[in-house]
Amino acid sequence: MTSDVDRTITVAQTDLIALSHSLHAEPELSFAEHRSAAKTTEVLSRYGFEVTTAYADLPTALCAEYGSGEMVIGIFAEYDALPEIGHACGHNIIAAAAVGAGVALAPLADRLGITVRVIGTPAEESGGGKVVMLERGAFDDLAMAAMVHPGPEDIAGATSLAMADLAVTYAGREAHASAAPQHGRNAADAATVAQVGLGLLRQHLAPGQQMHGIVSDGGVAPNIVPARTEMLYYLRARTSDSLDELTRRALACFEAGALAAGCTHEIRTVSPNYVELRPDPWLVGAYRELIETMGRTPLPPDREGSRPLGSTDMGNVTHVIPGIHPVIGIEAAGAVTHQPEFAAACVTPSADRAVLDGARALAGTAIAAATDPVQRARLLGVVADRRGARS
Repeated sequence: MTSDVDRTITVAQTDLIALSHSLHAEPELSFAEHRSAAKTTEVLSRYGFEVTTAYADLPTALCAEYGSGEMVIGIFAEYDALPEIGHACGHNIIAAAAVGAGVALAPLADRLGITVRVIGTPAEESGGGKVVMLERGAFDDLAMAAMVHPGPEDIAGATSLAMADLAVTYAGREAHASAAPQHGRNAADAATVAQVGLGLLRQHLAPGQQMHGIVSDGGVAPNIVPARTEMLYYLRARTSDSLDELTRRALACFEAGALAAGCTHEIRTVSPNYVELRPDPWLVGAYRELIETMGRTPLPPDREGSRPLGSTDMGNVTHVIPGIHPVIGIEAAGAVTHQPEFAAACVTPSADRAVLDGARALAGTAIAAATDPVQRARLLGVVADRRGARS
């Protein structure tokens, strides 16, 4: 069936590359990807998919379905971008590759006994769209979940870190910074003390634990004692248990800032916690074999753990549904994700090749799983177990 996939991708390649470039040209932020979702819907509808918009009660989520087989294949599309630097994480490539994989699988659905679903999942960068959809049961009947993410190199069994996404707000009291500073309570000082505490904590972090943040609101004028400041922080760790430990220690630093400056503080969870990726070994192996036939050289398995992706809400999915989140390499002249130069690289001929290779590899992995009797039974058994646990 590989030749069938190749022929379909070849016919559709103009539409797939055009979609990638169009998404890239009009980047949209988390939960505001209205044009991006509409563009993705239009292409899928044109290829005969039945599309449900506002899927799982999220305005910019979608589910495009083709076929009626018992084995439901979920191909995930992301299309949110980053503030100011646009598609510097290459989600335009993710979406176009997902559409391509779905289009390639659709003509084979009856022969394979599968239902093909291309699922648009908003707000990966901030907001955890997949976590919300997972909790609402949007993926309950999926036998497998797959997507592909661009990066500077090919990684079949990509890993990621668990992450907490926090906003810390300090409230103090305004006063004239020169004439009456004693009447003020400086919320910016609270943030400074907290950051000093976090900086000292870094010496004692466990391997894989990370902290990084910004001051998103530091006051309004130098001669007004700041009555409000806000910090945005990501805490990361190799496992959810390690993240829980790091979060406990970081919260103490945030509290110390408030106590030292005589302020109050509030901590808000911006996104639901992301857990670490747990890629399915068999699906990873199938994907690896496919991209090697395309002339790609993925990292050896013993080096994959040295290249954590950062964090992704796809991790939460892989703890419930057998899935993969490989990285497909593009030529970026030394740039890495979340740099403007990487955004520019995501509409080059190398990026266009990644769209097509990614689509072929995702479709081929699904075919391999659907046609292997042992793996098909295993994946369908996971669905049955999941349904039993919910009932």
